[in-house]
Amino acid sequence: MPHFFSLRALWLTACLLLGGQAHAQAPLVMAISEGTSGGLDHAQVIAKYQGLANVVGGALKLKVNVVFAREFSSLESGMKSGRFDFVMARPSDYPARAMRDDGYSYVASAKPDGHCLIIVPKNSPITQLNMAHGKRFAMPEQVSYMSRFCRAELRDRGFDMAREKVQYVREQAAVGFFLENQFADVGAIASYSGLAKKMEKDGFRLLHKSVAQPYFPLVANRTIRPEQIKAIQKELLALSSSTEGEEILKRIGIDSFDTGAQQSMAELLKWLEK
Repeated sequence: MPHFFSLRALWLTACLLLGGQAHAQAPLVMAISEGTSGGLDHAQVIAKYQGLANVVGGALKLKVNVVFAREFSSLESGMKSGRFDFVMARPSDYPARAMRDDGYSYVASAKPDGHCLIIVPKNSPITQLNMAHGKRFAMPEQVSYMSRFCRAELRDRGFDMAREKVQYVREQAAVGFFLENQFADVGAIASYSGLAKKMEKDGFRLLHKSVAQPYFPLVANRTIRPEQIKAIQKELLALSSSTEGEEILKRIGIDSFDTGAQQSMAELLKWLEK
């Protein structure tokens, strides 16, 4: 009889210890990157995105903390090591590489989608995209995602950008400067850039809008199970139907989430690189 009770006591003690460990599970980590356009510090990023992290955590019944991946190098190393349980990042090629190379899974992307906008001054005689052959282009710096995005779009529209006259500029705002001061005839910018939002006011006209590509994607580490991803997706899709959810979306600067762009994400890098 004493032997029985000692075994039972050991079993109960083990259960309590395991239960305590489960309860004390370390919080999951959601890394946020706003690319080179963001001017926030770590505290501001936490304030901006913790509401979203709470939604994700609520779907999993786990705590999710936000960390700011300020540098692309830290973003990439965190994805490669699996240190980040979730990554929400722009430009979109970083989450796309995490899916291709590091075992991450697509969860959602932001709406509206991303586009490359080809713009000209309002008084430009260029009225159709094919009239831009041989003109002077101003584009974001050559290695940037948006420059690659715009070149891929123009390639598909019959342009050989290696033969065109292209001036690459460090910041997208400089594209507007080049057009305004007649250093370029045609500009290429992101649809979500500051210049795009005030394009008409600043005296520019949309010449061409590219195909849509996923914007600001959210991806999950391989440790997040498919059924957990579905639970998260359900909560993200419901955000736009509640006042609290709309506040979260507004805070992070998007209209809603899309959970149907997995194929587009899987094909993004091939499209950029072909």
